[in-house]
Amino acid sequence: MCSPQETALLRLEEVFSATLSRINNLVLQPLLTAAPEPSDPAGRECLQLLQQLYQSAQQLWEVTEESLHALRERLQCPATNALESLPLLRRADRILQVHVEYINAYTNCVVAQAFQKTAKRRSQLWRGQRKMLRQLACGSGSSEGPVGSALLQALRQPLSHHVQQYVLLLLSLGDTIEECNPAREWVVHAATAFGNLQSFMRQALDQAVATQTLWPTLSSRAREALYSPTRRLLQDSHEVPVAVSPLRVDRVLLFHDALVLLQGHHVHSFDLKLVWVDPGPDRHTLHLLTPEEEFFFQAKDPQGQAAWQWKVTQAVCQALCGQKDFLVRGAGVEPPEAPVCRCVPYTFRAEGRLCQATYEGEWCQGKPHGKGTLKWPDGRNHVGDFCRGLEHGFGIRLVPQASEDKFDCYKCHWREGSMDGYGICEYSTDEVYKGYFREGLRHGFGVLESAPQSPEPHRYTGHWERGQRSGYGVEEDGHRGERYIGMWQVDQRHGPGVMVTQAGVCYQGTFQADKMVGTGVLLSEDDSLYEGTFTRDLSLTGKGKVTFPNGFTLEGSFDSGSGRGLHTQGVLDMAALPPDPSGISKRQLGLGAFPVESRWQGVYGPFRDFVGAGCPGELQEALLGFHMPSSRELRQSQEYLSCERTCPEDSASRMEDFLEELLQHREPEALQQLLRKALGNSLHPLGKLLRTLMLTFQATYAGIGANKHLQGLAQEEVKQHARELWAAYRSLLQVALRRKGQVLEEEDAETRDQQVHRCVLPLVLPSFYSELFTLYLLLHEREDGRYSQGIASLSLFPDTKLLEFLDVQKHLWPLKDLTLTTNQRHSLVRDKCFLSATECLQKIMTTVDPREKLEVLERTYGEIEATVSRVLGQEHKLPMDDLLPLLIYVVSRARIQHLGAEIHLIRDMMDPIHTGGLYDFLLTALESCYEHIQKEDMRLHHLPGRWGCKELW
Repeated sequence: MCSPQETALLRLEEVFSATLSRINNLVLQPLLTAAPEPSDPAGRECLQLLQQLYQSAQQLWEVTEESLHALRERLQCPATNALESLPLLRRADRILQVHVEYINAYTNCVVAQAFQKTAKRRSQLWRGQRKMLRQLACGSGSSEGPVGSALLQALRQPLSHHVQQYVLLLLSLGDTIEECNPAREWVVHAATAFGNLQSFMRQALDQAVATQTLWPTLSSRAREALYSPTRRLLQDSHEVPVAVSPLRVDRVLLFHDALVLLQGHHVHSFDLKLVWVDPGPDRHTLHLLTPEEEFFFQAKDPQGQAAWQWKVTQAVCQALCGQKDFLVRGAGVEPPEAPVCRCVPYTFRAEGRLCQATYEGEWCQGKPHGKGTLKWPDGRNHVGDFCRGLEHGFGIRLVPQASEDKFDCYKCHWREGSMDGYGICEYSTDEVYKGYFREGLRHGFGVLESAPQSPEPHRYTGHWERGQRSGYGVEEDGHRGERYIGMWQVDQRHGPGVMVTQAGVCYQGTFQADKMVGTGVLLSEDDSLYEGTFTRDLSLTGKGKVTFPNGFTLEGSFDSGSGRGLHTQGVLDMAALPPDPSGISKRQLGLGAFPVESRWQGVYGPFRDFVGAGCPGELQEALLGFHMPSSRELRQSQEYLSCERTCPEDSASRMEDFLEELLQHREPEALQQLLRKALGNSLHPLGKLLRTLMLTFQATYAGIGANKHLQGLAQEEVKQHARELWAAYRSLLQVALRRKGQVLEEEDAETRDQQVHRCVLPLVLPSFYSELFTLYLLLHEREDGRYSQGIASLSLFPDTKLLEFLDVQKHLWPLKDLTLTTNQRHSLVRDKCFLSATECLQKIMTTVDPREKLEVLERTYGEIEATVSRVLGQEHKLPMDDLLPLLIYVVSRARIQHLGAEIHLIRDMMDPIHTGGLYDFLLTALESCYEHIQKEDMRLHHLPGRWGCKELW
């Protein structure tokens, strides 16, 4: 059964629906007919406002009819139509929104005086309708007042009365429903909402009248700049006086969307979304902050200060919400709090670096702060992180160049407005710089490289200081076919350096202002050595000495004038003893000139700083680089605002995981696996550090730099990198322990060296092996050539004849198969002796780890002894006199290419702990075999002829 309140609601809706119908027919449609001509701007505005009012009235009538229909169904069949299903309750928010839209459309007409302007066109008609208008206005107002005022009351009063009755009936209905009934919650919500609407309506009408009254008091210039029918005045300094400092302001106006300062003929308008309000230094002062200005409001008394603070803060909150709230006049003592961080577009006007730039992004206290985008009118764009108004954090900047569709693209980390940290810069010239910056300039380690298709390709890998090449660095000049390795100062070669040419000529000396000065060394491709002075273009001049590969020396004065070849006056000494050919070819350059500990401090230094700061995850990317799509892709797609990077939160989390792993894997076997995983992970600090070191190594020793006279430099660097990576691991472990309140134990030099050779060097050597082994190949090319000839000669011997030729004791020959292994018996059938040892030795080429190569050699020795022991039927230890011929046999049959390079690399990279031990003994034996095979008598004497070979078979 329905309550009396529901019946009253039904009658209320019926009356209001009928009233809206009359308003539509008798007021709104005639108003539209009598609207001013749209050709006049004021008339066009008036017509648009009346059309909006008419549309909102239609929507209000539709929701009223919908509510009326639902109430009738409820009264007819209350059992099947629950109270809470009524649109007035279930869809109260939607109905409220329709009411608000009508109120806004009505108040817009009030501000623009649309009713008064329209009534003037047909004043006689409206005078005759005064009685009807007074009836619509529920009898309020005088019949003798202006027609415009009567129209205002006729369109306002029915809605005010209707909302008031809504609130009363809903409150009464709520009192009749039990608290446990779900319908009560819906009724209470609707009553509260319409109560707020009632307050909002009164406030909106007051603001509209105040705004309409304001416009005639302003100058034409100010009115033209500020007028809008949708703008509402919230506060006026003529009503509540306030002084502004440091500016001298005539009047302050607070609108719902802007704070306006009138200063003579000047109008200063500030978007409320970008106004921050704070209490001032005293009870009468208010501090206001905007993106480009800062000022103070000073009221006459605390009440005035509170009123302005409340109004401005509430207006800011509403502007940020994007719509007006119901309760603008709060009843509380404390003013509302506007959010400190905001996201609003703004175009800077003041002179400076941001003049005319538009910023879209996050703000805090009047400054860009957080993620954002800056766009200048000249085409410059910057997207990234900001802090207190400056670029700070990762950011991408595009700077257009004079040529069409050409940009300089900077993808860098920024600090206080300048590039600082790691960055990738791709220039319109197709040059690319990858490295570190400080205060906007290249500083620290970096690589500057031209495009591969450039007519003069070049690349510099090394250290920079304040935008110029300084310190140790490597420059490759692809056009001239030269590579310079050495010291730089103020963008010029300066200090000790080595020049390597594509023709195989090497120079070492002291450079000054990009030219060699004083004495130096020249090594030609045929190993001729010149020691003396040079001209600035590296021509021989002055006193010097030439040592030829055959040992002859020429000492005197040299001159290499243009077009005259090389002229000399001196003494040729042919009496000197022939030098050791291997010694001449193994001369090394750069040793001692560039201490290995100081070559790549630009790579190690930032890592140490990162660890010293406690390994903050948010700085990991700035230190060690990031992955980005190419700038060409960004420019073509114009999607440069997005990039494939790890967010700082993920970096911090990953860094925590890395440090935790260090604590969980400290035992020897676990440590080896940890280091292998870390060095192979491109996201791990150790893995990124290794990849940077690989870059420097390739830049120094690959391509033009692959010269045998640089093998010593390369070998030093690989060992130093292993030591530095171990130190890097220890420093990370120290950070991890410190976070747990623990201390890392000190490590003595001997323990450190053992760990470097056992744990790190085998893991990092594969990263440098290709370039390093190439240098070993070049350095030992002649020896390996003679060795290959010896192998070719020995391959003409069948196995038994070769054993005899090598003076292997016959009782050691595996001629019986009674106790031999399957593999060894198979070798007899094929006339291949010691096949298992041969196949074992061949595995020395399948690994790059010196320790594993030595283990292969040890297993080869074991296979030889096992075969001999089976032949003799007892355990037998081979003395050197017996071992060496057998080992020569196995080496000759294994046919290992470049054995000399392999032996010397093993010797140089071997763990010092093996010196004097079994591995050292076996490696020495292998070296003896290698040298023996190179000897002339191995190739020229006792070789079987064609028929002799046939007899042996």
